[in-house]
Amino acid sequence: MNSIDFVKNTLTFWDKITPIDRRLIMDNIALLHYKKGTHIYHTELDCMGILIVKSGELRVYLLSEDGRDITLYRLTPGEVCVLSASCVLKNITFDVHIDAEQDSELLLLNANFFQELYNKNIYVENFASKLTIRRFSEVMWAMQQILFMSFDKRLALFLLNESKKNNSDIIYLSHEQIAKYVSSAREVVSRMLKYFSNEGIVKLSRGQVILLDKAKLEKIL
Repeated sequence: MNSIDFVKNTLTFWDKITPIDRRLIMDNIALLHYKKGTHIYHTELDCMGILIVKSGELRVYLLSEDGRDITLYRLTPGEVCVLSASCVLKNITFDVHIDAEQDSELLLLNANFFQELYNKNIYVENFASKLTIRRFSEVMWAMQQILFMSFDKRLALFLLNESKKNNSDIIYLSHEQIAKYVSSAREVVSRMLKYFSNEGIVKLSRGQVILLDKAKLEKIL
C-alpha cells in the first residue's frame, strides 16, 4: 500500500477535509526509518508531530528518576501516536518516551500544519480528541494493572494478549523484553515463568515462550 492510501485509511477525517488540505497533508508528511532500539522522542524535546506507524512497532513509556520505566502501550502498523505532538494537545502534561521496538517505518505529520487543521476543522479536532482519550484510557489501564493486579495475573494476561495479537502460541520475546513490557524486573518474570513451566502451562526456550495450556492461564485471571 502506498503512502497516500495508507494515510487515507488511517486518518478517518480524510473525507471531511478539502482537496487542498488533503494535498497539503501529503506535502507535510515525512517518511522516517528507525532501527530497533532507537530512542525516537521525549516530551522535553521539540514538538515532533503526529506519528503514524507504517511498519514495525513503537513502545510508549514513562521513565522514573531512578531509571525504571513503565510501559504505557505499544503501537503497531496503522496506529497513530498523538503524544508526540504535545504542542498541539496542550493538556498533555506528563513526560513520555517513545522507542522503536522493531525496525520501523513511520509517517510524520508536521506539528504546525496539524495545529492549523486542528484549529479550523471540527472533524480533525474530534479525531485527535478521541485518540487522546483512547490513549489515556490505555495509560490508566496500565497503571491499574501495576497498582492493583497481582503479578501472576499480569503476566498471564500479557501472554494471552500477545498470543491473540500475533495469532500464535509461540511468543518470541526474551524474559528481559517481557519484563520491560509488564513493568517488572527480569528476575521476577523468570521466576513466574518457571512456575508456569512447572505447572505445564508454558514451555520455555531461548528467546521464546510457548503456550501449552491457555485454559490454565485464563483460570489465573
